[in-house]
Amino acid sequence: MSRIIGYKIQDEIYDTQTAQELNISGEEIYFDNSPLSLAIMRHTCAHLMAEAIKALYPEAQFFVGPVVEEGFYYDFRVDQKISEEDLAKIETKMKEIAKKGQSITKYHLKREEAITKFANDDLKQAVISKIPQGDGTLSIYSQGDFEDLCKGPHLPTLKLLQAFKLTKIAGAYLGGDEKAEMLTRIYGIAFADKESLNQYLRQMEEAKKRDHRKLGVEMELFTFDEEVGAGLPIWLPKGARLRRNIEKLLTQALIEREYEPVRGPEILKSAVWKTSGHYANYGENMYFTTIDEVEYGIKPMNCVGHIKVYQSALRSYRDLPLRFYEYGVVHRHEKSGVLHGLLRVREFTQDDAHIFCRPNQIASEVQNIIDFTQKIMAAFDFSYEMEISTRPEKSIGGDSIWEEATLALKNALETCKIPYKIDEGGGAFYGPKIDIKITDAIGRKWQCGTIQIDMNLPERFQLEYTDEQNSAQQPVMIHRAILGSFERFIAILTEHFGGEFPFFIAPTQLIIIPIGEEQNAYAVNLRNELLKLGIYAEIENKNETLNKRIRNAEKQRVPMIAVIGAKEVEEQKVSIRDRRNKEQSIMQKEEFIKLLKEKMSEVSF
Repeated sequence: MSRIIGYKIQDEIYDTQTAQELNISGEEIYFDNSPLSLAIMRHTCAHLMAEAIKALYPEAQFFVGPVVEEGFYYDFRVDQKISEEDLAKIETKMKEIAKKGQSITKYHLKREEAITKFANDDLKQAVISKIPQGDGTLSIYSQGDFEDLCKGPHLPTLKLLQAFKLTKIAGAYLGGDEKAEMLTRIYGIAFADKESLNQYLRQMEEAKKRDHRKLGVEMELFTFDEEVGAGLPIWLPKGARLRRNIEKLLTQALIEREYEPVRGPEILKSAVWKTSGHYANYGENMYFTTIDEVEYGIKPMNCVGHIKVYQSALRSYRDLPLRFYEYGVVHRHEKSGVLHGLLRVREFTQDDAHIFCRPNQIASEVQNIIDFTQKIMAAFDFSYEMEISTRPEKSIGGDSIWEEATLALKNALETCKIPYKIDEGGGAFYGPKIDIKITDAIGRKWQCGTIQIDMNLPERFQLEYTDEQNSAQQPVMIHRAILGSFERFIAILTEHFGGEFPFFIAPTQLIIIPIGEEQNAYAVNLRNELLKLGIYAEIENKNETLNKRIRNAEKQRVPMIAVIGAKEVEEQKVSIRDRRNKEQSIMQKEEFIKLLKEKMSEVSF
């Protein structure tokens, strides 16, 4: 059996050093690849990396080194420039240190003693200033010649660390403040065994090939321009067609599910953002401007606009549920350091909807959304899981409202027989939510859509409907986005399919290649017939060899290529190359058009 490296007691993780110190025990955590074990070993590996950096760069000073979703990192200051090429040197030093098998010990200092101990280290002083007063003592973990302020948890010895890799280097502002000093940040990953590490590295290599930023340029889907501004994507014709194809499918599904299209303004007076609670709870993520000496906020969400749609008329219980949808453009103030292709931008479009219903309609509405979600995930061949996020520290509304809303989400998932996890404190400031997390073709998990129950905004805006007794009642508001945003979802789709989009959404579904000029008229006629059916086809008739034109078409990753020669024109046929099925065939033109129509209609949400 693997070695015990810690204990879980209630929701806290304690390493063996702390458990011995406090004379406590609980659920045993073994040295394996379980999430709790990985958290302990990766935290320790961050300190191992810091020790190696200190050995190689004695002047180095360290800020923080937490565990994150992609492994761990450490922020530090060093006099000389460190590049990607230096990671191998640091990694080698880490292996040397780990091989010595140093024990990791924990001791405590009074806050004043810690301040004196690190008097010449302003980064440590910054760390100390962020630590709550507590009992007045601070913990320090020591290993060989290296020690650092840390609350843990850590492994008992460095010799357990055998499977780790430094993955990248970046710059990071001190404390995330863009006005502060830029520190060096090195990321790494660690596992309990080398096979798990190698599997992860293979996945990362595949991810590089599929990177949507690389494919987006190659396939001419989107671009960014510094003259326009960071985090503001520009959609090129092919990318815009891809979006349009997804929107078209989604719109039809929304109409069938009795959603009504609405549109709210992109800029609203700050007064409504104060009423909604966004100003106090989300204001740091918003952009503001002043018009005629009145402050306005550019919308980060569509909910207030949809509330105003609800308020535009008197509502009866017979009207409910009301389902409003909008492909709403929103803006959020993201820091430069976190911008990442289409995955993290400052302007994006949500597939947003808000449902206003009676309390006894919550379960059925959430179940309908889950059914909708399942159909979309199946269409794109995604597996997925769901997670309920509960009340965060910064929130509005009473405890009873939050408890009722959270229970409604749990009941809906249990009725649908869908297993779920709990993310304590991960909800929106106005209500709990279900987060939809999808797994792509190479096993990575992505946060996409969300379903949120909100009883707070209806109360703040005094929304009403009249019930059967003609009494005023307050509706429940359900916030719902299944894709999340078109930008993020298209980034994930691009990487999931490696740019090989399925026929029904591909930006260019067919490239027609006439062998010679004599076949151009036939090719144009075929393309025009397909365009009328909503199938986008292009003609590749450049003055190049046939083989080169076919290769160029294949590089564009189009699902199908049609080659037209004299025989095809004479017999009214098409010579087809199906890239996804890796098949070649010859069909009558009418039969081919029928096939493409079937491909377009075989998927629906």
